[in-house]
Amino acid sequence: MHRRRRTTALVVLAVLVIAALWFLNSLYQPFHGDGHGSVAVVIPRDAGADDIAKILERKGVVSSAFFFQLRATLGGDRGNFKSGTFTLGRDMSYGAAISALSTSPADTNVVSLVIPEGKSRREIAPSIKSLTGNYLAATKRSRLLDPKRYGAKNASSLEGFLFPATYQLRRGQNVKALVDKQLTTFKQQFAEVDLRKARKVNLTPYDVLIIASLVERETAAASERGLIASVIYNRLHDGMPLGIDATTRFQYDDWDKPLTMSQLESPSPYNTRNHQGLPPGPIGSPGIASIRAAANPPKTKYLFYVADCNNPDHHVFARTQSAFDAAAARYNRARQKAGGNAPKHC
Repeated sequence: MHRRRRTTALVVLAVLVIAALWFLNSLYQPFHGDGHGSVAVVIPRDAGADDIAKILERKGVVSSAFFFQLRATLGGDRGNFKSGTFTLGRDMSYGAAISALSTSPADTNVVSLVIPEGKSRREIAPSIKSLTGNYLAATKRSRLLDPKRYGAKNASSLEGFLFPATYQLRRGQNVKALVDKQLTTFKQQFAEVDLRKARKVNLTPYDVLIIASLVERETAAASERGLIASVIYNRLHDGMPLGIDATTRFQYDDWDKPLTMSQLESPSPYNTRNHQGLPPGPIGSPGIASIRAAANPPKTKYLFYVADCNNPDHHVFARTQSAFDAAAARYNRARQKAGGNAPKHC
């Protein structure tokens, strides 16, 4: 008799344990996650936790409205739910659904536009697809900024003044809103730049901006910005052509294909092989690091630089033509060995 009662008690206990484990597993879903696929769910502004639970169950986001409400109650989250349109997964865990609904949904009407450092107006324009209007036309001139105030006598556009950064705008806004943000940011950033060293060598703020745009195109290495700028300063001082082919690429809007002999012999003032001094204007919009380097480069005697065959994306700097020729020959030999590709060592 006692054995039968003990057996019955053990069976009841086992059933209770199993029921408890099932309940806890159903409530906390240890093996669930963020679900799969995507479901658009609209939570009305005045929806309570019970309404939200039913919506989620009906949409297949959670398996049980009851357990969703219970989790929200035990966690103290019933009053934390936001309204709006959410993109959720199917068969999410209750915890993941609660977390997602406790955060305001992303505003799908807001877009982030990334304007890269160094790019020209013509390069940026095709990427402005979520706004309306003509970016090239909007960047010809603006009431917010007069290039003449920076020493630009004959600037034909706002090239160089369109500060590169990430900007938040509403989808469908006119591109003028982006241009206004770029110009406002430029004025704020440029106002903090120390121009005393540039003024000592008779460079205007616009000249600094031009040099910065060249620096931006000539090196991807942060440590080289000042050195590139110093070479430009030294060549300007000595009356040497800058010999920077990026200026010719800007003229032809050709940044990928090899330049032709006719392009390299162009009489354009943007051809810095054939003309002394700076090109007529910036060849893109430089970032603040390149602007600072152009305004205050280190004092060096470097007049040349060439790609470093032992350090990709870096350069070897030289003071003399003979040192430059030797470094260039070394690089070309390494490039030939690499099948015409940029070498990684020499």
